[in-house]
Amino acid sequence: MYNLGIYLYLIGVAITSLFSDKVRKMWKGERNAVRVLKEKVDPKAQYVWFHAASLGEFEQGRPLMEQLRREHPEYKILLTFFSPSGYEVRKNYEGADIICYLPLDTITNARRFLRTIRPVMAFFIKYEFWYNYLHILKHRNVPVYSVSSIFRPKQIFFRWYGRQYAHVLKCFTHFFVQNEISKKLLAKIGIKDVSIVGDTRFDRVMQIKADAKQLPLVEAFASDKKVFVAGSSWQPDEDIFIPYFNAHQDWKMIIAPHVIGEDHLQQILGKLEGRKVIRYTELANSQQPTANSQEADVLIIDCFGLLSSIYHYATVTYVGGGFGEGIHNTLEAAVWGVPVIFGPNNQRFQEAQGLKDCGGGYEIKDAADFNRVMQRFLDEPQSLEKASKEAGDFVSQRVGATDRILSCVQLY
Repeated sequence: MYNLGIYLYLIGVAITSLFSDKVRKMWKGERNAVRVLKEKVDPKAQYVWFHAASLGEFEQGRPLMEQLRREHPEYKILLTFFSPSGYEVRKNYEGADIICYLPLDTITNARRFLRTIRPVMAFFIKYEFWYNYLHILKHRNVPVYSVSSIFRPKQIFFRWYGRQYAHVLKCFTHFFVQNEISKKLLAKIGIKDVSIVGDTRFDRVMQIKADAKQLPLVEAFASDKKVFVAGSSWQPDEDIFIPYFNAHQDWKMIIAPHVIGEDHLQQILGKLEGRKVIRYTELANSQQPTANSQEADVLIIDCFGLLSSIYHYATVTYVGGGFGEGIHNTLEAAVWGVPVIFGPNNQRFQEAQGLKDCGGGYEIKDAADFNRVMQRFLDEPQSLEKASKEAGDFVSQRVGATDRILSCVQLY
């Protein structure tokens, strides 16, 4: 049934690629993957294979790749992606020797791919459970590790109708899971090679903090004022926080929207009332950038690559997406020791639950909730100080998953 489903999916992808640029890139990339490997692979080298579905999983695997590369330069690294949103962003990543798409999980594709690369070990990040690849790796006695994985009772592996597919989990040499619940669920289906190590994303955001960019224009804008930073915001998020800051003009505000398109930027500008607004690109190209940044009280980030460093200048942060499909990266904000506010769609995000539990994160359901949280920070400075400390401690106390994983992995 699984292989039939894969072939039906393959047909669906081929048809959809005629109409979708994103799917077309994936379809073309998967078809060319083995050719790319044959051109680039060094037959004398030992390859460690890392597979990430998309960009988020790549960020979880990145600390492992980079530490392995530093400590064991005798290995080469193959990095594969399933989604264009991962491959297109990181196809030039210097931490891997070969980067390509992963061909769809047919028996033929899996055999051809593994025959070409012959990995000495493989790391699958978080949710990747490709049946044919994993069974062939097991048959060839290649160690395979699941990293930063997390399991929930409603997943197919733990339902009566998913017992057959659950056998794929027995292809893994070891699971490095995030929590106790995952370990217990795996134990119920007879999988004992499991270690609770936490989430490598905490290691990654600590790296990001250490490598943060110096942003003199943002520093001049902040100029020791109270600064609210909204990262990866969408229209429903902006409808909540912008009216509050229209009425509280003693705060400065930085908005880094998730979608940087002119239509969206104009929507944001139309909602701001009585504020002196400047875009980052206008500021950077102005004749007096420092003076202009100090005079403005709303800064709109209309370019990519700055958000994780901008959080450094925040007094309070807001991470968008919680009124849509799910919140974005709360850890990039929390690592700077500032409280994080986010919308209600956060149940699938363990880090958001942890921030709420410790008092470093705040869930809001509407504008009234947001106003209450902000007013509390204004009326009770000690609550803002405590929330800031809890957010920073939440991240700093959970680093080390990368070291714990590599200390358990048998390197040949």
